[in-house]
Amino acid sequence: MNKPMKHPMNDCDRLSALISRFEMSVIPAPDGDGNLAILGCPATGEPTMAVFSPRGQADCCNGEPLLVSAHATWGGDANPLLTALPAKICFDATGDEEMTLLLRLFKAEAEAQRCGARPVLNRLGEVLVIKLLRVEISKGATAPGLVAGLADPRLARAIVAMHDDPGRAWRNDDLAAEAGLSLSRFAETFLEVVGETPQSYLRRWRMTLAHQDIQRGERVQTVAGRYGYGSPEALSRAFSRQFDINPLALRREATHA
Repeated sequence: MNKPMKHPMNDCDRLSALISRFEMSVIPAPDGDGNLAILGCPATGEPTMAVFSPRGQADCCNGEPLLVSAHATWGGDANPLLTALPAKICFDATGDEEMTLLLRLFKAEAEAQRCGARPVLNRLGEVLVIKLLRVEISKGATAPGLVAGLADPRLARAIVAMHDDPGRAWRNDDLAAEAGLSLSRFAETFLEVVGETPQSYLRRWRMTLAHQDIQRGERVQTVAGRYGYGSPEALSRAFSRQFDINPLALRREATHA
């Protein structure tokens, strides 16, 4: 029996396709009201920890005092990666010079509110969240979901292939080949680790992208062709099931907003 191919953890870019699809917004928040926080020593101003709570407030870890509170949005429930993250991520920057420098810059921009602070905070916030995501993916996940899938070096190749080329007519055997697994092993492992079938995940990803494009005012026929639907009607049926709204109605709402 042939053994499945093993791939090193860094053989594919797990995040870029996701990152490019969702714009981050970071704004300072009243103390304790944000979901992104920098903790540390108030006397010296030295940051020691970053906390990110995708679906709630970023309360303190280990009793560290709060230095900076911000609210970060990154696609909300439409971003499958954020919805798969744990409720709270804590990163101890002690001994990590790169992260400490990033936290210092973020803190300085949030506090000074100089000209151009908003776009700078957005970019620094995006870098900070990406670094936290890398850590979570490297740790893996105990619960099924996208983070667990991206942490698996075999499944990650198939997931990234779907992210990069959502309009391709992916079959499970194509995706199994990307993962270097037999078809049966791939389907079984994907369901166990990600919590849904490969085709179910692909459909949700296509719908996420189609919703973004139609909300920007693109034609339904164009979007249908882009994501592998044989006709606008086929896209409309799938879209209405997913979002409980017809894509033409969403497009009209967006263009008249």
